Amino acid sequence: MLMAHADLPQYKRVMITELGHFALILAFLVAIVQTVVPQVGAAKRWNGWIVFAEPAAIAQFLLTAFSFGALVWAFVASDFSLRIVVENSHSAKPMLYKISGTWGNHEGSMLLWVLIVTIFGAMAAIFGGGLPPTLKARVLSVQSAIAVAFFAFILFTSNPFDRLPIPPFDGRDLNPLLQDPGLAFHPPFLYLGYVGLSMAFSFAVAALIEGRVDAAWGRWVRPWTLAAWIFLTIGIALGSWWAYYELGWGGFWFWDPVENASFMPWLLAAALLHSAIVVEKREALKSWTILLAIIAFGFSLIGTFIVRSGLLTSVHAFANDPERGVFILFILVIFIGGALTLFAARAQAMEAKGVFGMVSRESALILNNILLAVSCFVVFFGTLWPMVAEMAFDRKLSVGAPFFNAAFTPFMIALGIVLPVGAMLPWKRGRLGRAAWSLRYAFILAVALAILVWVIQTGRSALGPVGLFLGAWITFGALVDLWSRTGRKGSLARLFRLPGADWGKAVAHTGLGVTMFAIAGLTAWEVEDIRVAQPGQPFEVGQFTLTLQDVRRVQGPNYFSTMADVMVEQDGRFVTTLNPEKRDYPVARMPTTEAAIDYRFLRDLYVVIGDQQADGGWVMRTYIKPLANWIWGGCILMALGGALSLSDRRFRVAAGARKTPAGGVPAE
Repeated sequence: MLMAHADLPQYKRVMITELGHFALILAFLVAIVQTVVPQVGAAKRWNGWIVFAEPAAIAQFLLTAFSFGALVWAFVASDFSLRIVVENSHSAKPMLYKISGTWGNHEGSMLLWVLIVTIFGAMAAIFGGGLPPTLKARVLSVQSAIAVAFFAFILFTSNPFDRLPIPPFDGRDLNPLLQDPGLAFHPPFLYLGYVGLSMAFSFAVAALIEGRVDAAWGRWVRPWTLAAWIFLTIGIALGSWWAYYELGWGGFWFWDPVENASFMPWLLAAALLHSAIVVEKREALKSWTILLAIIAFGFSLIGTFIVRSGLLTSVHAFANDPERGVFILFILVIFIGGALTLFAARAQAMEAKGVFGMVSRESALILNNILLAVSCFVVFFGTLWPMVAEMAFDRKLSVGAPFFNAAFTPFMIALGIVLPVGAMLPWKRGRLGRAAWSLRYAFILAVALAILVWVIQTGRSALGPVGLFLGAWITFGALVDLWSRTGRKGSLARLFRLPGADWGKAVAHTGLGVTMFAIAGLTAWEVEDIRVAQPGQPFEVGQFTLTLQDVRRVQGPNYFSTMADVMVEQDGRFVTTLNPEKRDYPVARMPTTEAAIDYRFLRDLYVVIGDQQADGGWVMRTYIKPLANWIWGGCILMALGGALSLSDRRFRVAAGARKTPAGGVPAE
């Protein structure tokens, strides 16, 4: 009896995870039915089959959520009968990292991936009341087809509920680089963005099947794309911030293949957002918008392929398994190839109705789309070219920051220059001179700030002043555009009554301007110092005096640390004491570098401790990084702008929904 009681907790753990596995299989079966039944019902106009999509989507989400919850519970309870828990957890690990360990690996992250697919499907089922029933059924059917593919991928190649015949006493611990708050939240936000673009894809394919793309479709697809773009912005910013303080290299962006894999869909999602506006307002650019929706999700799948195939090496890669990569490549070919084939067949049905002049907001948005799309393909080319060169020419090449900076930056500069003018142009037909004249004070102020910085800076690099000009030009232009929407007799009362979309656009564009200036300023004015520091001997870095006071051993929850005490003074006044570390995780057998950063509004002081030298000194790297926090502040503003736009009442009210008879199927 006592033995049975002692075994009960383990029995419960097994039961919960087995139920999670069963729920995953059941969700797979529901997804298959949801893919077929609503699509047939929409084609045959069978109302019972059409409305089946809604409860099926909700049931699919609930089953997947239960399965994911069971996996989280297995990590929290340290159920070492599961292979995934053994390989990515440890009983001594802090609770936050036990939970984040669920998605800090290939199998768990793929379950999170498909969970988010089902979340978006359930949200479309619940909040898509304004959609025509047949279109809604087809959207949910396509979304479920995506889920089917990834359920199959998980169950047949990457099952997170795979058991060990003899469970070990403890686990091997999570990769120490992932045991960080930034990386705990970075993947979920990134996946919400990646997978969120599947809704734009589903809307595009459903519209192609229906053979109808109109202003209402543009209104429906925008909030889903906007939500995905917001999550991608937050996810990329969290990843950049993590790389900045965790990897110890002092950089915020390295043009790593996996960084590029998330950045490319972000660029295309931004283009899709602006293109959908033209469809909504003017019923133009229909074919291009549909194509963007397909390609944007295609790049999300390409990113998944890059991360998990082992095709390209990266510090961020989840897996190195060519067989799994082939499965994902097959999914990519089926969905994107099938969608592009359908697009080619239905292209004639997407005739544009709106006519516009060469100088108009439509033309400005087309230029915006061209710059964003071309910059995306520049990043794509640079990311994959080493692989192409090795396969085709048997040459090992490395494409790094110099190529990306030289090839990508001109497109962003061009985008920054045209953005304020394009936003001021009217729809259909406008005058370039009038739009430019309304921005004259913004331009003069931006130029004046750039000249001022050029005069007072040392080294006379043009990068900082040019970055300040672009940032100020975009920011002041966004403010002028916002004020212009209050009418000729503008007032603060009218300003605060403007729609959320107007405020969102201004805030997001301001965030882009702030980020551009911060990147340029940090690159131009950064100070770097590398030396062997002797304990007790002060040394100068820029305007600061640093003294290595002590280096000691510290024990953490699941690691040992070599921690330094570095006193920082400025002009004889004490500023702070920084504690850079070198950590060693004995279970994972992996060291990490923990930078110590003094965060300030205009600059960061960044210190990294290295190895001890024969003379008793310690290698120390010190950076003064101006405007570093402005980079992530700009990203926060961009995400906030997206959220303000998403709060616009026009996105919450059904647009253009046709009246339906009692049966629920629109009359033809």
